[in-house]
Amino acid sequence: MPTPLLAASAQSVFHFFAQGGIFMLLLMICSVAALAVILLRGLALRRNLVMPPVIEREIDAMQPDSNEAVEALAALVRDDLSALGRIVQAGLTHLHWPKSETMDAVQTRARHEIVRLDSGLFVLEVIVGIAPLLGLLGAVSGLVSVFANLGASAAVQDPRGIAQGISEALSTTIVGLSIAIPSLIAHSYFSKKIETMAAEMESLMADLLAKCYHIKARRMNARITPPSYKEASYAPRVERTVEERA
Repeated sequence: MPTPLLAASAQSVFHFFAQGGIFMLLLMICSVAALAVILLRGLALRRNLVMPPVIEREIDAMQPDSNEAVEALAALVRDDLSALGRIVQAGLTHLHWPKSETMDAVQTRARHEIVRLDSGLFVLEVIVGIAPLLGLLGAVSGLVSVFANLGASAAVQDPRGIAQGISEALSTTIVGLSIAIPSLIAHSYFSKKIETMAAEMESLMADLLAKCYHIKARRMNARITPPSYKEASYAPRVERTVEERA
């Protein structure tokens, strides 16, 4: 019947984890923490939340000579809580500054946003390091107990019992590696994803600032119009003609 089989399996699993002692408990805490970080970061690092497609489309469609597009983009990101929205807002807020200073402000804001995206990943990094060590420490502690009991008895013990004790001592090593490997995969995946999105946001901001400061450059050129070559060369000629007649 399936019920006794399930009960026997559950008892076997419980015995496997119970024989690890305090080290197995610490490994279970690590596994719960790693699972929580993986789920939370997986939800928070969705691309649509970090880089809303509507903001990307607005930047791509912006024309260099359109003030209305800049105003529309500023209204769009005013209440946006995404990483890209905050960075764009920082850039548009400081457009009255020189371009180099505006880029510094954008880079400062971008570093803050990358730190926010990285939050929690250090937990996975710590678990990747300590989970195998806890497993190894539990295995060594179990082996010490097995050989201590073997040395305390003068009679020859059953080799099968010694082998069973060693296998039980190595259970924490198995659990430690089973926790560290998925944590390492998740940490590498999230780190690469953040790096990719950071590069894309940098490209979008470079394009946005180039278009915005192209507008300012056209305004400055319209205000300051240097005299043409013909006008500059004509004035001295008129003065010489007047002097000759005098």
